[in-house]
Amino acid sequence: MADKLTVLLAAGGTGGHLFPAYALAEELNRRGALVDLVTDMRGDRYGADFPARAVHRIPSATLTSKAPTAVARTSWTLTRGIGSAMKLLGQLKPDVVVGFGGYPAFPPLVAAKLRGIMTVIHEQNAVLGRANRLLAKRVDVIATSFDKVKFLDGGLTAKARFTGNPVRDQVVRAAERVYRAPVDGEPVKLLIFGGSQGARYFSDALPDALALLPQKLKSRLDVTQQARDEDIERVRAAYAASGIAAKVAPFFPSLPEIMGDAHLVVARAGASTVAELTVIGRPSILVPLPHAVDNDQLHNAQRLEARGAAKAIAQDKLTPRIWAEEIEALIGTPGRLAEAASAAKALGRPDAVNTLANIVEELGGRRAMLMQGVQ
Repeated sequence: MADKLTVLLAAGGTGGHLFPAYALAEELNRRGALVDLVTDMRGDRYGADFPARAVHRIPSATLTSKAPTAVARTSWTLTRGIGSAMKLLGQLKPDVVVGFGGYPAFPPLVAAKLRGIMTVIHEQNAVLGRANRLLAKRVDVIATSFDKVKFLDGGLTAKARFTGNPVRDQVVRAAERVYRAPVDGEPVKLLIFGGSQGARYFSDALPDALALLPQKLKSRLDVTQQARDEDIERVRAAYAASGIAAKVAPFFPSLPEIMGDAHLVVARAGASTVAELTVIGRPSILVPLPHAVDNDQLHNAQRLEARGAAKAIAQDKLTPRIWAEEIEALIGTPGRLAEAASAAKALGRPDAVNTLANIVEELGGRRAMLMQGVQ
């Protein structure tokens, strides 16, 4: 056991942070490493079957206001988290700590620095997130999903490694499916999902928009849509009233497989969504989350649009009629869909998890050499 590489992964409890951590855990397990995860309480949905020895939770908080009382409260919680992380690291004795963003990753990375443990942070977006910005000067390596990342400049560039965003095994399997544009008269598979911060908007907008499509096209639609629990029945009823075949659920465990079958995807532009769209190679309409801190989703979507892989549209520019026109135009020109699918595939980094795992092993080897030198 002592000869095995021991790695602690630290990630915020949303899918955007946990999915790449999940992918790295899968790969490190294949390589015989011992993997643990530290996250916050939001990780239950994603972390229940996380491929780690154990899932640990420590105190954490996100800075949501600059008010002195809010700053003090957040600082106190993070300080407690660092203390808990120091104790956890003393128990686990990891060779490397890998952070995937979000404030729950902050205490373990700070504690790792204090304990002299090798560290790496991974940035999933085209903008360096706030927690990662606070950690960037402290860590040994900064891994990135994009070749250019906003706020990653100056002396930080020497630490940067362009890896891509790791995707789970089921995404890699879905990527084996060759894209085939819809053929006239056959079903058109449309996937709509918004994640934790977009499902409500799509539930409000898309049923009304698709109802405006010509009957000939509506009869061909095969919609799969994510919706919040409280919205499911009204979304189903709206599609039924329009004569559109639709499957509506709050969560799809096999979402990568559904994406692999889709002719067109409508989604937000979160980091994991963008990574999976490009690895699988599917055309999309991306609606960045408005008013997001640092506009990370806008930057993600613009990167894909610039390469012809997606259509990026601001939410405030969309009406039901514009939605219907955009979707009808794409489905009516299968060649455009095929070109966008090919452009998306060209941007994909299915080897990202291997590249990141190699960095982790490199850092683990460096720590082993340092420890031998101490002894």
